[in-house]
Amino acid sequence: QVQLAESGGGSVQAGGSLKLSCTASRLPCNSYRMAWFRQTSGKEREGVAGFLRDDDDIMYADSVKGRFTISQDKSKSKCILYLQMNSLKPEDSATYFCAARVFVRAAAGMVEDLVDYWGHGTQVTVSS
Repeated sequence: QVQLAESGGGSVQAGGSLKLSCTASRLPCNSYRMAWFRQTSGKEREGVAGFLRDDDDIMYADSVKGRFTISQDKSKSKCILYLQMNSLKPEDSATYFCAARVFVRAAAGMVEDLVDYWGHGTQVTVSS
């Protein structure tokens, strides 16, 4: 079955950087578009950054534009998704989830209900 495994979370001071990774196993990479979501306690999961129609169509949440960069590596047998997070703020603290949406639904944006597969999440904590 498809598995998404995140890594790279941790604790950092405000202004610092982290890079998250997500390795997708048994996922037909070209049929799915990957994205990052995050969630804090008591709040709904929100889309942070994601690929939409194709590899050149990228969407970022307004709160992370200019600070976060999503990228992916599909050159190997596994799909690997990255999220480079710079100039981190305390409000970026959350559990970050890797997500895969079938390409026909990914064009709708980063919609939680349209996600087909989720990772288990990795915690990011930014201290002031």
